[in-house]
Amino acid sequence: MSAVIIDGKQVAAEVRAEVANKVSELKKKGIAPCLAVILVGENPASVSYVTGKQKALAEVGMVDRSVHLPESTSEEELLKLIDELNADDSVHGILVQLPLPKHINEEKVIMAISPEKDVDGFHPVSVGNLMIGRPGFLPCTPHGIIVLLKKAGIETSGKHAVVIGRSNIVGKPVSILLARKDVNCTVTMCHTGTKNMAEITRQADIIVVASGHPHTLTGDMVKEGAVVIDVGVNRIPDSTKKSGFRLIGDCDFDDLKEKTSFITPVPGGVGPMTIAMLMQNTLESAERKA
Repeated sequence: MSAVIIDGKQVAAEVRAEVANKVSELKKKGIAPCLAVILVGENPASVSYVTGKQKALAEVGMVDRSVHLPESTSEEELLKLIDELNADDSVHGILVQLPLPKHINEEKVIMAISPEKDVDGFHPVSVGNLMIGRPGFLPCTPHGIIVLLKKAGIETSGKHAVVIGRSNIVGKPVSILLARKDVNCTVTMCHTGTKNMAEITRQADIIVVASGHPHTLTGDMVKEGAVVIDVGVNRIPDSTKKSGFRLIGDCDFDDLKEKTSFITPVPGGVGPMTIAMLMQNTLESAERKA
């Protein structure tokens, strides 16, 4: 058996195309969907993520209100900017790129963003809505994972899904989304405190790996025909690359692709979906305003 490789780039392009169509419809009604991405400092990974978001905004025809602040920006100045953007009716979404410099309290910043503009889905109000199934912004990466499963035509109802990782950004929210009635999985969550993880993962029909460590999941830990979604992005040294490194996920891809039925690659799997779902959330915010 050789796995079907789920092409996240292709699915993300389809999502962005749908969003672009709806953006042009809204523009005809005089509404221009707008996202403000705030970047503080020069973290190279963050700069690259923000550039990706700006490219996507241009592609779907949204207004880009990105703000790049110096590393020395105070917490007070950042919170003042967020207040201004909250009050600006022409801005539909606000995203502060994490991590922030050490002198700024991330939790305070997340709490400052109005839940109506929290297109990242990180505010406690958004998380509460997710938990009880009320309408609200779904966090981008977990939502992207669900869209990938659906677009790949993977049967989820009644299946056993194992999530490795319990972060607030991926592990916890994706567990909730997998258990929702429209996906209907039975969900087990594994983490650093789990004993005999391989025994649990071998029972899984679907495994979502978001541990933040390479080779967390290997071929001997899955049953034949399982579906593996790899959320990890790890840089490892590679002298053959111009950059001096290459990206790998949290799974042993080569080992697993011979045993699984579907698997996502890194890069090109879950990553592109995160930005596509961010565009989707910004569009939804503009539609609600309309």
